[in-house]
Amino acid sequence: MDNFGFEILYEDNHIIVVEKPQNMPTCEDVTKDLDLLSAVKTYIKTVYEKPGEAFVGLVHRLDRPTGGVMVFAKTSKAASRLAEQMKAGDFEKKYLTVLVGSPKKEKGTLINFLKKNPITNQVYLCSETTEGAKRAELNYRVLEEKGKYSLVEVRLLTGRSHQIRVQMAGQSTPVFGDMKYGGEKAVKGNLALYAYSLKFTHPVTKERMVFLSEPPKDLIPWRAFDITSKVSLF
Repeated sequence: MDNFGFEILYEDNHIIVVEKPQNMPTCEDVTKDLDLLSAVKTYIKTVYEKPGEAFVGLVHRLDRPTGGVMVFAKTSKAASRLAEQMKAGDFEKKYLTVLVGSPKKEKGTLINFLKKNPITNQVYLCSETTEGAKRAELNYRVLEEKGKYSLVEVRLLTGRSHQIRVQMAGQSTPVFGDMKYGGEKAVKGNLALYAYSLKFTHPVTKERMVFLSEPPKDLIPWRAFDITSKVSLF
């Protein structure tokens, strides 16, 4: 991590791909803690000696306790094109997570309907007919099991708030460290959810780009698993 509070994985005139630290907000929240969007703006303004506030386009988000790969746009054109890709489903986002327990099937698809309570900032499972319900879909596969824990890869097909956490808790296999949705079963600790893979088409060159970032392998519960060999498969 450099002096600006994050690692740069790739940068050109149009985009910057970074590794978001866990427990750092994506953008400013009520805590007023340093957020990644502001940190990237400070980096660009400082390094390139730009007058005024630097433009940085927020294309997607990660929950505060989730770390991993993110891409920001450095121009309005890049931001617009990346946003179009998001809507078209051209972004491929994969996560690694450690669950308490293991899904009944080694791999599968979860489809639920979710609703967010903006007052409590919590998301819950609901029926399709509930007012404000949003469809949530993901694919998962179990990569490794160790005792009562499992290392699972998740590919998001929709981008709902807290989606992985809520859907996995709904299967009685909460994310390790997720006291918000898993209760005591989740086990206290850092949230074991990491955006390790991001694929998208470069907004200008049209090149298909792939970025990987491993979760902190030396920390609990990640260190119980052979992360490197699992990630290298993809």
